[in-house]
Amino acid sequence: MKKILASVIVAAILISMAFSLSGCGEEQVVLNVFNWGEYIDESLLDEFEKQTGIKINYKTYDTNETMLAKLEAGGSSYDVVFPSDYAVSEMIRKDMLLPLDFENIPNYKYVDERLKNLEYDPENKYSVPYFWGTIGILYNKNMVDDPVDTWDILWNPKYAGQILMKKDVRDAMGASLKRLGYSMNSTNDEELKQAQQALLEQKKIVTGYYGDEIKDMIANGDAAMGLTYSGDFMELYWDESADFSHIGFGIPKEGTNLWFDCMVIPKSCKHKKEAEMFINFMLDPEISYQNSIAVGYTSPNVEALNRIRQEMPEVFELPAFWPDDSILENSDVYVDLGDYKSVYNQLWTEVLVD
Repeated sequence: MKKILASVIVAAILISMAFSLSGCGEEQVVLNVFNWGEYIDESLLDEFEKQTGIKINYKTYDTNETMLAKLEAGGSSYDVVFPSDYAVSEMIRKDMLLPLDFENIPNYKYVDERLKNLEYDPENKYSVPYFWGTIGILYNKNMVDDPVDTWDILWNPKYAGQILMKKDVRDAMGASLKRLGYSMNSTNDEELKQAQQALLEQKKIVTGYYGDEIKDMIANGDAAMGLTYSGDFMELYWDESADFSHIGFGIPKEGTNLWFDCMVIPKSCKHKKEAEMFINFMLDPEISYQNSIAVGYTSPNVEALNRIRQEMPEVFELPAFWPDDSILENSDVYVDLGDYKSVYNQLWTEVLVD
């Protein structure tokens, strides 16, 4: 009887150990993180898991509109999302976000004060900045022999079949509006129709509409130039495995979009405290430094920037990393268009399907 009892006890212990080792004994917290493609040093996800024991389920999207549609459709639970400025405003307006508990985000103290309390979240209640930058024109110097300092070059028939456009309604429409001298946030029907007509005319010389592929296509010589984000140039610039001295980045003199991407917690979140732990982790100066170098975008973290300035002061001479104040003065931060967003979407859809 004792032998039988001992065998039962041993079996129970082994079963308990098996459940523990498999994670079944105590449910492991899994954070669902939803971010732009190619927009984080993914080794940092492993580091967060190692430090905290919290597992990351990491998914990506290609536009703010895709992300918003996914969240509004329901059926998916995300704990941390990375919307751009105007999308943050829209999410606040639609009551889609949870307010942040900054007691759980002490590294917020490292965020540049100039990047707090901006128009898209004036009380800094729902978001913390992740990266910031501009949109401009990435180009191959071996294929372009004109100054890349105006939006007009994206409409130059000289480069027909060698021009890439961003498949993003705000960026494409914004570039067209700015070229015509209008605000990138215009809600004037006539201005929008003019911008659409310009895009329809441009379509005759455009290779296609793309996302993350733009930087590689230009670097490989598959196209001469393309509308894209400043960080795409910086990612190539910091790639030590190849020589990208033939790649340039121009910010048009007419002005551009000054954008901010943020970290927020949607109401679908199931692990708010752990989500705030993740945000705090990403704001750690060492982590922010590593992420900025890996991805290429400008960090909002002053300590990370100070280290970059000490180690690589030359990057602060690059407009893609540190745009001139005169350019920023002529630039627009996207705002939430409210119901007028449907006008942009309709006009843009007509461009794509024409």
